[in-house]
Amino acid sequence: MAKAFETMVKQVVSVSNHDSVKTVLQAFVEHRISGVPVINDKNEPIGFISDGDIMKNIGYQDPKIFFIDAFNSASWVDTETFDDKIKNLMNCNVMEIATKRVITVEAEEDLDQVAKVLGNKKIKKVPVVSQGKLVGIISRGDIVRYIVNNFIH
Repeated sequence: MAKAFETMVKQVVSVSNHDSVKTVLQAFVEHRISGVPVINDKNEPIGFISDGDIMKNIGYQDPKIFFIDAFNSASWVDTETFDDKIKNLMNCNVMEIATKRVITVEAEEDLDQVAKVLGNKKIKKVPVVSQGKLVGIISRGDIVRYIVNNFIH
C-alpha cells in the first residue's frame, strides 16, 4: 500500500500565521493554487486558508442593516461595497479568516486512508505532517495521478 509521503508534494507553499490575506492571495496567483496551510514559527500547521474562505468574506453578506422604506417595506442591506470588502480584507491577518481546526494526515498514512479523509471531509487537499511538522501536502489530483500512473497501462 502506498503511503502519503510517496505521493505528496514535498515543496509546500505555506503562509505564516503572521501574514496578511494579501500575502495569501499573492501566493495563490503566483503558484496557481487555491489553498495553503498556515504554519506557526515551529512549522506546525495551525490553520488552512482556501479561495473558498476568501469568497465567503468578499461575497454578499446577509443582513447587516434593517430598514423600513417609505412604503413600509422591510429590507436587509449589505452596506459594504464589493471593492471595500476586498480593500478591508487585504490587511487582515490570515488567522482572522483561516480554518483553525486544520485537518492533517501523517506522512506514513496509507493512501486509502488519505482518500477517505479527502472524501469524507469534502476537502480538496490536506497538509501532511511528521511529528507535528509540515512535510508536504496531498490533493485529490495527486491521488488521481497515482492511480493513472500505477493502474492504467
